[in-house]
Amino acid sequence: TVCAERVALFKAVSEGVREFRALAVACGQGPCAPCGACRQVLYEFAPDLLLILADGEGKAWETVRLSELLPRGFGPKELGR
Repeated sequence: TVCAERVALFKAVSEGVREFRALAVACGQGPCAPCGACRQVLYEFAPDLLLILADGEGKAWETVRLSELLPRGFGPKELGR
């Protein structure tokens, strides 16, 4: 299974985008956060990514840094990049 967050990221990368500042994630009920697999892949591209977490109608939302959702993540810095 590939979630929408990874599909959006992979599409952007396939189009040449390499730097990311923010990503909005929306779901039907209340603000939701990316799954663990999505957090890891996003972290590999943008450890300090701003996530905008929203409900499906855009009424309830909050912001959080990816590094808060994935503390001590493994990314480019750990590979010396």
